[in-house]
Amino acid sequence: MSHVVDYYSFFGEGEWTRLDREPLEFLINWHYMKQHLPESGAVLDIGAGPGKYSMQLAKKGYQVTLADLTPKLVDIARQKATEFGLLHQFQGFHVSDACNLSQFSTEFFDSSLMLGPMYHLQKEEDRVTAASELYRVTKSDGIVFVAFRSRTNQIMSSLMAPENWKPHHQIDAVYDFYQTGTFNHAEEGRFTGAYFYHVDEIRPFMESIGFQTMQLIGSTNIGAVLTPDHWRYWQERGEAEKVIQILIETAKDPALLGMSSHLLYIGKKGNWLAK
Repeated sequence: MSHVVDYYSFFGEGEWTRLDREPLEFLINWHYMKQHLPESGAVLDIGAGPGKYSMQLAKKGYQVTLADLTPKLVDIARQKATEFGLLHQFQGFHVSDACNLSQFSTEFFDSSLMLGPMYHLQKEEDRVTAASELYRVTKSDGIVFVAFRSRTNQIMSSLMAPENWKPHHQIDAVYDFYQTGTFNHAEEGRFTGAYFYHVDEIRPFMESIGFQTMQLIGSTNIGAVLTPDHWRYWQERGEAEKVIQILIETAKDPALLGMSSHLLYIGKKGNWLAK
């Protein structure tokens, strides 16, 4: 995973501002997370990056444990918590691999977030291990939030901007990706190797680990294809907020899930599979 660490170390503070520059993913995710989070308790944010979601959770009074694979991002998160006066809400800042959460006790967290690791794990056995570790550290009936990347959306992006997604500037490479879901950028320093899911793979994958599915939403859905010019049009009409409300509503439409760049799985740790 050294390439992942190198990639996110390079961006550093830019990873913190990404969800400000492209706020739709955060706005929609947070809308649905608030509906399912417990009223209080301990929350693990694994793959937290610089802690955008962790800070929101801390502001809401949760006891947050932040963990990420990239030391630089963990340092930024600690700095942000200090800057915002939220350090007292954190139970720790850890450099951790999502596939090995052995430093955390079994069934300790009331809710757990994994909003990045799953699509950086290209091997199926690693994705199973990460999801199983998430299951282990979450309390019975605890709520989990897991992010996935959409294979359909990535094909759309490749066809619309092929030079940005080499080797997807060659249609045979796009077809191979459609079959495998595995992507490795041909240009050094661009987006890390990743795995993109078919929408209909996500629910059975998580349920095979033992989670009970509550909801699957498209974190960007139709908004994934809106350009700055499109947003400018609605902003000039004073209706951008109404557009966001439509996108929040359509995020739960199963017919639109594949369009979304990111997908948010919301599930509960069940007892209906022997672990």
